[in-house]
Amino acid sequence: MEYRRNRQKRMALINDLSGFGRCSIAEQLPVISVMKIECCPMPTSILSNHTGFESFYFDDYTDRMERYAAEWKKLNLHFDGICTGFLGSCRQIDIVADFVKKFKEHDTIVIVDPVMGDNGRMYKTYSSETCKKMQELLPYADIVTPNLTEACILADVPYQEKWSRKKLNFLAEKIAAKGPGKVVITGITQGAYIANFCFESGKEAKIFRTIKVGTQRSGTGDIFCAIIAADAVNGDDFEKSVKKAGRFIKNCIKKSIELEIPTEEGVCFEELLSGLR
Repeated sequence: MEYRRNRQKRMALINDLSGFGRCSIAEQLPVISVMKIECCPMPTSILSNHTGFESFYFDDYTDRMERYAAEWKKLNLHFDGICTGFLGSCRQIDIVADFVKKFKEHDTIVIVDPVMGDNGRMYKTYSSETCKKMQELLPYADIVTPNLTEACILADVPYQEKWSRKKLNFLAEKIAAKGPGKVVITGITQGAYIANFCFESGKEAKIFRTIKVGTQRSGTGDIFCAIIAADAVNGDDFEKSVKKAGRFIKNCIKKSIELEIPTEEGVCFEELLSGLR
């Protein structure tokens, strides 16, 4: 039997699943779904709650991922988009690269969120080896959504706090040269603003700013990536999508502050989902 798409578009989502804390699949699945795309998650790991909490249960899903994907292949699933998030090991990166090779068709859009670090530091679960390995996904990607730290890792450029427009363009060009035609560098602090640098091959790069509100919260990058991915599959303009994602996250943070949601519990995006339809 062949499970081809008919009226509804379909996306494979490869990321970790945290039961509590609002991040990764738990956020991205409803965002992608409300944007009228069937979302098919493949977990890389399962956690009771995200790692920002003092204690958590963790189940590594690496040994199950290939068998999981093999069943999808038996069903002859076709995907309009493939979106990747947190990958915890070199082996998982290899599995994802193989997944893309098997499932990507000429019209499949691949979005890579290279979740490796923030604020100039790699996450504790990452090493120089896994960061280097992540670069191997770039030739398969159409769009990548790194934060500033991750962009520096992908481009083999030293991290620094302040970046001029010219240097950001240089950074994005180095990443784009490895494969993806579209790069958005997220979460750039510029005084009272948070900026996203939007680069698209053959077009002039743009910087989109929003006024900074509250403090950093988990899961905002996952929401940002999900909106970019869904819009790309729906054929929407890249620059408009970047602006929309930035506005949505700002509004989610404002609503979370209004409802006095603890920062470790992420953003209460559920209150605003209907605005993405």
